[in-house]
Amino acid sequence: MTNNDIFKKLRVALMLRDDQIVEILELVDFRMSKGEIGNFFRNEDHPKYVACGDQVLRNFLNGLVIYLRGTKENPQDPMTVIAQNKATAAAPRPKTDTKAHTIKPTKAQAKTPQTKGSKPNKNKKPGMGEVMGKVQFKNGKNKKS
Repeated sequence: MTNNDIFKKLRVALMLRDDQIVEILELVDFRMSKGEIGNFFRNEDHPKYVACGDQVLRNFLNGLVIYLRGTKENPQDPMTVIAQNKATAAAPRPKTDTKAHTIKPTKAQAKTPQTKGSKPNKNKKPGMGEVMGKVQFKNGKNKKS
C-alpha cells in the first residue's frame, strides 16, 4: 500500500476537501497548494500524478492530530469535528445566479418577430445578415441551378 493510497483512504473516511487538507497542513507550518494536493489523488497512469512522499504524509498526520484533537491548551472532541465535516460535506453548494449569464438579443433580433412554425437559420450568426447583406460568392465554377 503506497502513501497515496493511505492519503486517499483518510480523505474519504474523514470526508475532507482539498481546502481542508491545506488548512490541516498549515497547522504544522507545511504549505502546499490545492493543485499539488490534487495530484496525489489522481490515477497512477495520469500524466500529472505525483507520488506522495513520506514527509507530506507525516506532516498531514501530525496536522490531522491537531485538527481533530486540538492543542494541549485548547483540547477538542474529535467526534464533534468529524460531525462538522459531515455537515459541510452533506450541505448543498450554492448555485450561481443564472440571470447574470443571459445574453441579450441585439436590436435587429428584438425587432424581428418569430412565428411558431419558423425556425431560426442555423447557418447564419446572429446579427450578421444586416452587416453583409446578400453576397454572392463566385469561385470560378459555373453551377447550373
